[in-house]
Amino acid sequence: MFRDLRKGFHLLLAVVLVVLLAACGSTNNDSSSSSSSSSSSGTSDSAAKQVKLRISWAGSQVRHDATLKALETYTANNPHVTFEPEYMGFDTYDTKMLTYSAAKNLPDIFQIDTNYMLDYAVRNQMFDLSDGINTDEVDSVLLDAGKSGGVQYAIPIGANAIALHYNKVMFEKLGIVVPEDGFTWEELIQTAREVKPKLEKGQYLIQDFSIGKDNIEMDKYEIYQIAQGKGQLYKPDGTFNFDKETYIEFNNLFAQLREEGIVPPADVTMANKENDPILDNLLNGTIMVARGYAASLGAIDGVKPGEFGLMPAPRTGQSGTYLLPSQFFAISHNSQHVEEAKKFIDWFINDVEAGHALGLSRGPQVSKKLSEALSDGYNDVEKQQVAYIEKAKEIASPFTSKPKGYGNFASEYNKISQQIGFNQITPEEGYELIEKKWKEVIGQ
Repeated sequence: MFRDLRKGFHLLLAVVLVVLLAACGSTNNDSSSSSSSSSSSGTSDSAAKQVKLRISWAGSQVRHDATLKALETYTANNPHVTFEPEYMGFDTYDTKMLTYSAAKNLPDIFQIDTNYMLDYAVRNQMFDLSDGINTDEVDSVLLDAGKSGGVQYAIPIGANAIALHYNKVMFEKLGIVVPEDGFTWEELIQTAREVKPKLEKGQYLIQDFSIGKDNIEMDKYEIYQIAQGKGQLYKPDGTFNFDKETYIEFNNLFAQLREEGIVPPADVTMANKENDPILDNLLNGTIMVARGYAASLGAIDGVKPGEFGLMPAPRTGQSGTYLLPSQFFAISHNSQHVEEAKKFIDWFINDVEAGHALGLSRGPQVSKKLSEALSDGYNDVEKQQVAYIEKAKEIASPFTSKPKGYGNFASEYNKISQQIGFNQITPEEGYELIEKKWKEVIGQ
């Protein structure tokens, strides 16, 4: 019997040893797995760990000051997070970001717009932001613009809509009443003809929408094509969609208006420098209507307070107005602090303190709940912007983000538009060049 008890004891001891060894093995494996996961993602930040986030954006001094204030507020609430900000004007920003992109040295968080968003997405240079940021209060049109292949690569940080900026003071002086839904193209041009005799030499009611050098020149033609029911300049899959007949008609129309003196001569239009108090043709009084954005009303109002207003883009069969994000924030795929960067972007678009710091420096807040919470404190210009965005939702044409290479193609478009404007080539030749350059640059 003693032999049997001893035999049973040895059997029990063996079982206990097996269980203990298995438990130790399991613990070691879990620890190894967890460590491997954290190391491979490179994105885990503990609350106690000091983190410095590189962040970049472009815009006016008003935006710079507001964003810096927001960063200070965030660090005050989250002392373990500090920022290394880099900010500049639009004229140098895109080139700087493309340089960083080529060197795989993009900031942790960087501002990007619809011209370049897909370029970075297809090169796998942005982190998937489908999870970890609350976007429940963001309009689906704005959110979808930051997607590629169904993946949310960029988060809208300001709401925007295509608009016309117009000089309210001069309109009142000239007795011009803006229709509730804006002018048709025919009405706008006829009004420009009617008031021409009342204007001083060198003054024009409307700008030349067919020529220029800024980054929105192609959009000026696009609102005309959309109004004719021909859609954006590209299809949702990114393929070429310039309508030949409409494009030629548009350029012939503005050639005629230049000849009549209804829009400025080509050299005056080309001398325009957007947002410059002296060289911007809207700000210096050369023209009284210019293609713009709802979000940029604050910038021109800062130069001449109370002088400008917003009205919808001209319509024909439909409105040329559409909704879009003013900008996005994206996170570099190479960032070592993705989770902290996500937390910051979530705060940036949803938190009341962030909203107070930022104001409408990037256009109306993308979070409907936040916008409503801040609405009582909006000034007259901000109320105009918010009201215009809401109105635009009712009449907006569809919008999708621009295809890869669109930003580079825009500069080619500008060169061609200038050649047409200075009578170096015909609109027909211009169309052929545009189609050729699209295939070379965008490839679809």
